[in-house]
Amino acid sequence: MRIAIKGAVIFLTLALILVSGFISTASAGDIILNDLESKPVNLSKLAGKPSILFFWTTWCPYCRTELKSLDKMYSQMGKEGLAVFAVNVGEPAVKVERFLKDHALSIRVLLDRDGQAAENYEILGIPTYIFINKEGRVVSVEHSLPADYRDLLLK
Repeated sequence: MRIAIKGAVIFLTLALILVSGFISTASAGDIILNDLESKPVNLSKLAGKPSILFFWTTWCPYCRTELKSLDKMYSQMGKEGLAVFAVNVGEPAVKVERFLKDHALSIRVLLDRDGQAAENYEILGIPTYIFINKEGRVVSVEHSLPADYRDLLLK
């Protein structure tokens, strides 16, 4: 009987360890990124303000579509009290700047040159939106901007 109980405890412990590995632990406080003017943005300073991080690249056609839509809403989202950043993954600043000028986009871009932010947020593909509530917790991960994005941020 004792052996069975010990085996069950070991099994449950290992199961909890395995499951906990699939739960995202990244928070905004884990990352500092530079914008296109080389100004650092400490994402931990966003606590208290709901935030949207949009991970993208210039070569991704789906990212381009989402980025264009997000850029149209960028000003309104700011008026709603949201911090919104387009986080470019792995591309040089020159390429990103040229892309933004060619497409007349005004959204604030952060550079994740080495992909560390994407890794911390466990990004599996692009485009990806990360919704962070005012407590600094990731409340949703989406691949397109949902119509109820405001509701997601209130979780």
